[in-house]
Amino acid sequence: MRFHILTLFPEMVRQGLATSIIGNAMENGIIELNTVNIRDYTRDRHKKVDDYPYGGGAGMVMQAQPIYDAWKSVTDSVGGRPRCIYLTPQGELFNQNMAKSLAAEKELIFLCGHYEGVDERVLDEIVTDQVSIGDYVLTGGELPAMVMVDAIARMVPGVLTNENSGSTESLEGGLLEYPQYSRPAEWMGREVPQVLLSGDHQKVEAWRHEQSILRTLRSRPELLEGAELSLDDVKLILKLLSQ
Repeated sequence: MRFHILTLFPEMVRQGLATSIIGNAMENGIIELNTVNIRDYTRDRHKKVDDYPYGGGAGMVMQAQPIYDAWKSVTDSVGGRPRCIYLTPQGELFNQNMAKSLAAEKELIFLCGHYEGVDERVLDEIVTDQVSIGDYVLTGGELPAMVMVDAIARMVPGVLTNENSGSTESLEGGLLEYPQYSRPAEWMGREVPQVLLSGDHQKVEAWRHEQSILRTLRSRPELLEGAELSLDDVKLILKLLSQ
């Protein structure tokens, strides 16, 4: 899978994704990262990529031409028009289901905006998805792009060394992850739940599932509306609510 990032700060993106699991996946050729410097495609001799907004107002707006030409360099190289994601607080909220869906793509383009925004005409021309990672404003799209690449890449087969870890973590099935424990069995007077020491895998899985439901109910109850729940799960939730 290849990620193409259209940005004014390619080094920031490369350095941010070059370590840990994602960095290893790139080294092993499982995923590829192509950073495209938008400034390389400006026709302005001073390498300018922004200008004042028509109609007045504060700040500057990124111009359409260098962005379009940077995007076209990618589409020409891959021989098609991959999905192009514009990172913006106005977009659809990014979540785990979206990460899974995007992980099925062979190529993805991310457009990182800056200043007061991007000329609307180029968005209309090249962008297929507008995505937000939360209801707040950042100085640019690079950090949201890196967040999305990290979450999407983890869903690509071969990226995670433990193939089960991508399907047994927080938000899988719409539930938060159960509590995790490691050695020693007692620490500062706090003991690991006995069921985890029992060796009974059925009981362990049942306990973990119940804890996921309990944690979701306490911390993110709105997630239960879209969660994959059995009739027994619903009964458990009703029981917990009545306590």
